[in-house]
Amino acid sequence: MTTLDRIQEFLGQKRLAIVGVSRRPQDFSRAVFREFRNRGYDVVPVNPAAREIEGQPCFASVREVQPPVSTVLLMTAPAMTEAVARDCADSGVERVWMFRGGGTGSASSEAVRFCESKGIAVIPGECPFMFLPGGAWFHRLHGWVKKITGSYPR
Repeated sequence: MTTLDRIQEFLGQKRLAIVGVSRRPQDFSRAVFREFRNRGYDVVPVNPAAREIEGQPCFASVREVQPPVSTVLLMTAPAMTEAVARDCADSGVERVWMFRGGGTGSASSEAVRFCESKGIAVIPGECPFMFLPGGAWFHRLHGWVKKITGSYPR
């Protein structure tokens, strides 16, 4: 399965957890959270430092999410990603997207290898905004630049 196939499969799931949703309303992770909600996804926030995010119960870890999820978007620092990936594996998660917009993103080579060793379909980078239909022009531009530079997922 190609990365693009994994992206389409991930986005085809209507319930997912987002790990690392910030308590700060202006944070980019909150924009991602809102976008998925606005598109009809059942989005579960995960942040050990928050009890609720935008009126929704927030869970401290993927293990605590009820009912459990099979799809998780990680918006964590790379140093935390491996521990969260282990939590996902222990929870029966089938799909993990390690977010990357600009900067280093969430992916770490150790976390990617761990997910693959556990049979978890992993997307090691990319911003979901580039792949959601009808996105803003700057997200489409980002995708176009990646296509012409040869770094768009296949």
